Amino acid sequence: MFKIFVDSAANIPAEIVKKHDIEVLSFVNCVNGEEVVCFTPDFTQEQERAQGKEYYDAMREGLDVKTGLISVGRFEEAFQGAFDEGYDVLYFSLSSGISGTFNSAKIAADDVLENDTTGRRIRLIDTMNASLAQGILAIYSSEMRAKGMDLDEVADYVQSKVLNMNGVFTVGDLKYISKTGRITKTIAIVGNVLNIKPILRGDSEGHIVQFSKCRGRKSAVNTLIDLFCDNITDSEEQIVGIAHADAYEESLYIMEEIQKRVKVREFINTSYDLCTGTHVGPDTLALFFMAKDRELGVE
Repeated sequence: MFKIFVDSAANIPAEIVKKHDIEVLSFVNCVNGEEVVCFTPDFTQEQERAQGKEYYDAMREGLDVKTGLISVGRFEEAFQGAFDEGYDVLYFSLSSGISGTFNSAKIAADDVLENDTTGRRIRLIDTMNASLAQGILAIYSSEMRAKGMDLDEVADYVQSKVLNMNGVFTVGDLKYISKTGRITKTIAIVGNVLNIKPILRGDSEGHIVQFSKCRGRKSAVNTLIDLFCDNITDSEEQIVGIAHADAYEESLYIMEEIQKRVKVREFINTSYDLCTGTHVGPDTLALFFMAKDRELGVE
């Protein structure tokens, strides 16, 4: 048997983590000089949403936040712990194109395997994306594990689906993504003045890139819905992810509009975790789903 690990950027609600027996390694933010753990294992989804509202309200007021990587040592501790309990390891990482987290996990895995004498295995999946693009793949893996599939069968399958998993999103204020270097400060200021709302996505190399631009929030939200409905494949078999940074009412609107056009197996609607949410900022809305590839189009 094997244990499934994700980092907290995967945004899987704590209740679903427990249901699918998934292990979460949490990022830790430095907030106004104090450490804040980004995943609380006992929270209900209502508590997660309340925490998100408080946090993103504080960001709107100028909260000072610094984010960091999960240490190599923390990964070693988790992977070695699984080995000691008699389990192999399957880990789903935040994209190596936007974070050094995958590299930290790789160093840790190499160190653990070098000292192992049991023949245990570790498979690392670079999801080339973030948030529920990671989380949903981990959930599918849990379902396959429950059916008796072994580590390599599951890992090979989900690895083959990484570039089918899409994430598309829009943000509320461009200043937050300008801090990541994806747009300049000047473009952010001008875009906010002109009410320009970008549609962003994870590309095939695991980077976050601009897909298109919309004038106004409503147009951006409806473009997300169109991208989803025009590109999703085998919708009735899919778990669909919606992540928001204190934009719950709009996330419900997205769900309602999708259900008018497409039947899906299940929705997961959750708040952005505090680490990745810090980089995209309050009022971000994102959709995660499988398509034929990451070259999306609107009919």
